[in-house]
Amino acid sequence: MQVLQVQLEVGPDPAEVGRARRWARSRLVGSGIRDDEPLAETLILLISELVTNAVVHTGCPAVLRMLFGAAETAGTAGTVRVEVADTSCRPPQQRHAAGEDTGGRGLELVDGLADRWGWQPEGAGKQIWCEVDRGAPVVQVQMQVGAPGAGVHESSPAVVTHPA
Repeated sequence: MQVLQVQLEVGPDPAEVGRARRWARSRLVGSGIRDDEPLAETLILLISELVTNAVVHTGCPAVLRMLFGAAETAGTAGTVRVEVADTSCRPPQQRHAAGEDTGGRGLELVDGLADRWGWQPEGAGKQIWCEVDRGAPVVQVQMQVGAPGAGVHESSPAVVTHPA
C-alpha cells in the first residue's frame, strides 16, 4: 500500500495552532480533499485539537504528521491518519468538562469524530494519532470514554450526518 506522508514542526506557542491548521488545509487540498468537504472540516478540527493539546498541556515543541493511505480494496477511498508527536512522556488525560467549562473536551471530540485513535510512546515522548476513513458516509459523533492508558479506541458510528 502506498502512503503519502507530510509533516510540520510546531513550536510550543498557542499561536502555532492556527499555522498548523492553515498548513493542514493546504495539504488536504493537495491530496485531493476539497476545502469545502465535510471530511476536510472534520480533519482540521481533529488536527486543531491534537496540536492544541500538545502545545498547551506539554509546553514542548511537537511534530504534526498527516498520512494519506491509498485504498486497500477497489471501490474504497483509503484512510487519513493524523499524528502529533511531542517530547513529553506524560500520557494524554481524557477529561470530562462540565457544562460551562472552556476546556476539557479535546479528546472527547477526537473520540467522537475519528474512526480510531490512540497513543503510543515515541522516542523520549509520545505520539497521539487518529484515523478517519475517507469513504465513511457519516461523521462519528458518539462521545464515549476510552480506557485509560496507551491503546486504541474505536468509535461506534452514529446516525448523524455532518452539516453541509
